[in-house]
Formats: sequence, structure tokens, C-alpha cells
Amino acid sequence: MMKTSDFDYILPEELIAQTPVSPRDSSRMLVFDRENDKIEHKHFYDLVDFLQEGDLLVRNNTKVLPARMFAFTPNGGKVEVLLLKRFDLTDWEVLVKPGKKAKPGAKLVISEELSLEVLETIEESGSRKVRFIFNGVFEDIISRIGEMPLPPYITEKLKDQGRYQTVYAKVDGSAAAPTAGLHFTNELIDRLKQKGVEFADVLLHVGLGTFRPVKTEDILSHHMHSEYYEVDEIAAEKINRAKREGRRVIAVGTTSVRTLESAADENGFIKPVKGNTEIFIYPPYKFKCVDALITNFHLPKSTLLMLVSSLSTREKMLEIYNTAVKERYRFFSFGDCMFIK
Repeated sequence: MMKTSDFDYILPEELIAQTPVSPRDSSRMLVFDRENDKIEHKHFYDLVDFLQEGDLLVRNNTKVLPARMFAFTPNGGKVEVLLLKRFDLTDWEVLVKPGKKAKPGAKLVISEELSLEVLETIEESGSRKVRFIFNGVFEDIISRIGEMPLPPYITEKLKDQGRYQTVYAKVDGSAAAPTAGLHFTNELIDRLKQKGVEFADVLLHVGLGTFRPVKTEDILSHHMHSEYYEVDEIAAEKINRAKREGRRVIAVGTTSVRTLESAADENGFIKPVKGNTEIFIYPPYKFKCVDALITNFHLPKSTLLMLVSSLSTREKMLEIYNTAVKERYRFFSFGDCMFIK
């Protein structure tokens, strides 16, 4: 039995990055060469030296919604509302804290132009299905009144909201950023393109389930969260061509891995697809499409640490993580990254 506690490591609190570095590509990058079992310590702007002409970088172009808002009950109580998943034009799944103020039938006022009614409690997650009442365009309203939903381990206020978006973010819908992409600058992307590196954009809207701890000791008992994903014809064609020509498909972040591995057939080829995925990747896992990965350092005992361990072994990944701790890398969303090649 593979146990959750098998994926634990000790992380000093001061290594949890509270603010992003500037410029974006000056973050550190641990490079792990699986073939030669070799570790190098670089910076993200050195990525150009590790990629070759014909490599295909697959990135997630989701955009983080300013999904955190504050609402008031009729008697003046304050509650936090976090957008999780859209059902249709007016109905959403949201997280409400404290939940006791959001019983079905409750009406909450967010601003003069936006209020909501609680329709039902979603039992398995404790979240709520709500109906928003508004005049105008919902996205415009929340862009004015919403805040970026930073993960709970970031306690400092973010000065520039744009730093929790990738420079290529395009499609609104995430409750959290695909953080491996935060290291890219437009200049670095241009340099990679000049070298002959190709890019394909896929979509996966990151849900808060990403941060949900694994509560079961037997990892197979863990119910994986569901996330919406899309691969269009253009991306599928680029990926399939790279596969046919034996070129590397390199995922930018675990969300791109989840998308590619959900969409791929046994030979790693992809058809255009839209849907929800609950894929749970843990060792030993045979990757169908992904050849290499750019990723941040993830939480102890998390499904994301299990996923990256699948590219090597659990023991090797924990050894690398302990090296990163010793070398004082910065961890989690605003932290440094690794390139597993």
C-alpha cells in the first residue's frame, strides 16, 4: 500500500515564498537529468540552454478570476465568498466562510450591483451552489470588486495582482494560478521561439481541490477533485506532430500534465476534447504523452508531489526535495522551480 505519509518531508516555514521575485525569470531552477541522475542549480532564464530546437512546450492558458469577495448577511454578518466552478450564466459552486451563515435560502449582499442566494449545500465538499443576482456583465463586476484568491500559506498582501497571472493567461476560470508558468517573461518566450522551441496552449481551470490535503493514509482511498479541461484542434495537431517526429513534449506545470495525460490515448496521441478530469497520477505511472516537466516545489503529502514523483521514484523525488531545502530554494506558488528532463 502506498501511504500518504510516504510523501512527507520537512520544510522550514521561512522557505515558503510569500512574494514573487522580479523579474519573473530570475527565480532559481533545479535541473534534474533523469538519464544521468544529475542535479544542477540554475536560474529560470537558463532554460534556453536546456531546450533544443523542436521541443514542444505545452502550457495552460487559464486565467485566474479575482474570485475572493466579501458578502453581508441581512443582520450585518460578514462572510467570505470564493468562486470555485461555474455551472451557467448565474449559478456557481462557491466556498463560503463561515458556512453556518450560508444555509440554503440565505440571501447575501456583496455590493450594490451584486448579491446571491444560496441554493443548496454540496455535501461531499461542504461548498455551496449559489445563484448570483446582478445587472450588467458578471465578469466586469467581479473584476472591479473581487480579489485574487491567494493560497492559504501566503499571508502577505500581493501588491501587483498581475503577478498571480501568467503572461500568456487568456481564458477566465481558475481559482488558483498554474504556478509553473509564472516564471515566464515575454522576452524569454521570444528567445525560446528564436531557438526553434514550439508552444502549444491547452486549458485546465485550476480548482481549489489542488490545495485540498489528502486526508486518507491509503492514497488509493483519496477522492481526486474534478477540473474542467480543453484541448483544441490546433494544440492537438502540434502535440501529435511532435509525437510522430519523436520530439520532446514538455509540460509547463502539473495542470498541463493532467490535461495531456487525460486527453492522450495509449500511444500518447491526442484528439481535441472538452470535459472534466479526475485523473490521479502517482508512482508507478507510465506517462503516455509527457516527456519532461517544468514545475514548482509542492506541499508535503500532496497529490502534486505524488504526480512529480511519478516522473522518477518517490525516494528520488524526496531526495531532490531535501536537496532543495538544504540549498534554500523557495517553495510553493511564488517559489522557485525545477526542470525534470
